Amino acid sequence: MINKAIRESQEVMGSISQEPVIKATALAIEALKSGHKILLCGNGGSATQASHIAAEFTGRYKLERKAWPAIALTTDIAALTAIGNDYGFDSIFERQLEALGKEGDILIVLTTSGNSTNLIKAVEKARSMGVKTIGFLGKDGGKLKNKTDVEILI
Repeated sequence: MINKAIRESQEVMGSISQEPVIKATALAIEALKSGHKILLCGNGGSATQASHIAAEFTGRYKLERKAWPAIALTTDIAALTAIGNDYGFDSIFERQLEALGKEGDILIVLTTSGNSTNLIKAVEKARSMGVKTIGFLGKDGGKLKNKTDVEILI
C-alpha cells in the first residue's frame, strides 16, 4: 500500500526516494502503537498542511479506524501569540513541544526552504527530549538538511 502511494505521488511530484518514506512511516507506526503522539509544525502554507495532516490522524483518511493522537502546533492562536510576544517568533514551536511532547513522540516539520529558525529550534528541542523527527523539506533541505532523524526531500 505504501509503495503504491509513493508511485502515485511520484507521478505528480517527480522522483522521491522510497526509503525515507518507508522509514518515516515505520517511525510513526511504532510511536502510535506505543501510545505516543505525532506533533506537527510549519510556517505559512506548511502550517496549513500540518493542521490538515493532524486532522487526518485524529479523524480518518481512507479507512474507518480508531483515532490516532496528533497535534498541529500551528493552530493554538493564544499560544502562538503569547509565546511569540514573550519569547519571540523563533520559539513558538520549541516552547509548545517542551510543554506537549515526551520521549517517544514524533515531531514532523514541514518546510519549503528548510531555513526557518523556529523549525530548527523545534528540531533541536525534540532531539534533547528524545522526540524523533521527520522533516518534509523542500529544495535542497536548507539548514535543516541532515538535522532530522528522517528527511524526505521534495
